[in-house]
Amino acid sequence: MDQIRIVEVSPRDGLQNEKTPIPTDTKLSLIQALLAAGLTEIEVSSFVSPKWVPQLGDVSELWPLLPPGGLFSALVPNERGFENAQSLGVDRIAVFTAASDAFTQRNINMTVAESLAGFRDIFGQHRGFKRAYVSTVFECPYAGRVEPQMVVDVVEPLLAMGADEISLGDTIGVGTPNEVQALHVALQHLPQDKIVWHFHDTRGTAIANVSKAIELGYRSFDSSAGGLGGCPYAKGAGGNLATEDLVYFAHRQGLSTGVDLAVLSQATLPIFELLGRAPSAKAQLAVLAE
Repeated sequence: MDQIRIVEVSPRDGLQNEKTPIPTDTKLSLIQALLAAGLTEIEVSSFVSPKWVPQLGDVSELWPLLPPGGLFSALVPNERGFENAQSLGVDRIAVFTAASDAFTQRNINMTVAESLAGFRDIFGQHRGFKRAYVSTVFECPYAGRVEPQMVVDVVEPLLAMGADEISLGDTIGVGTPNEVQALHVALQHLPQDKIVWHFHDTRGTAIANVSKAIELGYRSFDSSAGGLGGCPYAKGAGGNLATEDLVYFAHRQGLSTGVDLAVLSQATLPIFELLGRAPSAKAQLAVLAE
């Protein structure tokens, strides 16, 4: 069967904006449950200052506890974060920028060009796997619509400096299949196997966008178990594409994921209990109701 690759981001992207503290042992249990469901590529946390993201301030305690059998990665927002990751032997790292200067200035206090200059130094030092997130690939919450060429102008230098893959983020969840098509056309001169799509379901279009990307030949997607990770620019709206929805869709389309949907649907329940709310991922709810 044709294989879909899933990079699970719930421990990092799914939890980072949650105000309720999640204990380290509960995070570890989530990661173990994700592995048990068949998700082997997991973004665990971020080496960011606890002052800015308190939820992920335990990364140095969590990392040495990680179980065998997974390809674990972490976000390194700057040189200091990279040094901390190196001290713990982190092999797979991710950096973060955007297609819009307005977004990077609000999030990391840099222009896109300044962020790229910093990544060049980090990539030059790192001998392991290197991922780069490019956010706001369709629209920026501060600067509006983003033209496909703006994305190309960020992706090309990242690949040139040694990024092993690029995760293209629809940060505010506005994209539609036509916009996926337009961005594909702009990027089609670049290696398709280095592109990962990171869709948000803020307006309910994530699976439609996944379908278009699959139709265009892409096979790698980010997603978050239980749909964890709200969109901070649209209060009350869903954020990350739920891994359960992605897995269900892929399987019904005749594609393999290596993921057990029934096991996965249980993985985030302890997290939701701590957060004091019920799951909202459609495929997860359907499985739990069976």
